[in-house]
Amino acid sequence: MLVVMDKSATPEQIQAVVEKIERLGMKAEPIPGGQRTSVCVLQNTGAVDPTIFAGMPGVMESIRVSKPFKLVSRETHRDDSEFDVSGVPVGGKNLTVIAGPCSVESYEQTLETAKAVKAAGAHMLRGGAFKPRTSPYSFQGLGEEGLKILARVREETGMPIVTEAIDHEVCDVVEEYADMIQIGTRNMQNYTLLRRAGRAKIPVLLKRGMSATYEEWLMAAEYIMSEGNRRVILCERGVRTFADHLRNTLDLSVVPFVQRITHLPVFVDPSHGAGNRDMVDALSFGAVAVGARGLIIEVHNNPPSAMSDGAQSLWPEQFAKLMKKLPRLAEVLAE
Repeated sequence: MLVVMDKSATPEQIQAVVEKIERLGMKAEPIPGGQRTSVCVLQNTGAVDPTIFAGMPGVMESIRVSKPFKLVSRETHRDDSEFDVSGVPVGGKNLTVIAGPCSVESYEQTLETAKAVKAAGAHMLRGGAFKPRTSPYSFQGLGEEGLKILARVREETGMPIVTEAIDHEVCDVVEEYADMIQIGTRNMQNYTLLRRAGRAKIPVLLKRGMSATYEEWLMAAEYIMSEGNRRVILCERGVRTFADHLRNTLDLSVVPFVQRITHLPVFVDPSHGAGNRDMVDALSFGAVAVGARGLIIEVHNNPPSAMSDGAQSLWPEQFAKLMKKLPRLAEVLAE
């Protein structure tokens, strides 16, 4: 249920609606809009009678929300969401590029890569301090030391940092150091982590689960937003199919499909989508062509020596060439 307030509704009238919803044992989430405020009714166990709010001062109408995801849906927020990540604009007409190594291996490696991607035009730096790996014997990341390295590199380059939290306990220290929390594909349905990220003071980049439907993906975003964090980015990174010619099958068709349903910005990860650096350019172009509002690309200063995902990491020179083409493509598509 969405209670739409009149343009002239006062803060007191909006609060009265909120209090009525809460007295009924449900949760109220005010959603300020460009011209009016709406109040979304959450945690209802069944259909809500719209006549409950009829006649209340300041109420224009009550609308049933047909989607199971409410805060994520365009039914509750018609315009594309726009926000910033430590000064970097995200969403709307912006094309935001996040780039950097899969793993933080050392200060020197991270700084050299960061300087290269910034010079090429990247807006934010990615780098994993905590790495959930398929094998328990693979490199698991430097932990908090990796976060400290990222923070030092941010001081030197001015680039906001995006890094993954692998559980709700780690989320505390990630929030302390990072500018945006990444929820990886393996944790898309880690509901304890999603709720903790929803209470964070910084934005969240939510990757699609490797076998998740679009609805499961959006419901995971709903978990985050229901805790109060409205700055969420959805990221398509490839799903598992019968195809085995690449690491994953990058589902570019989901980008325009989901954008019709949700107001949240949708990014694409062409590196994990392919697992092969030779495919990253083509998949990046495809992502921009279908309307993705951002890319997250793995770049390493020396991919053959990378401790994780070296085969899909671009050399800095390759990334620089890609970044010369992407803005031109986005310009053509915007005409």
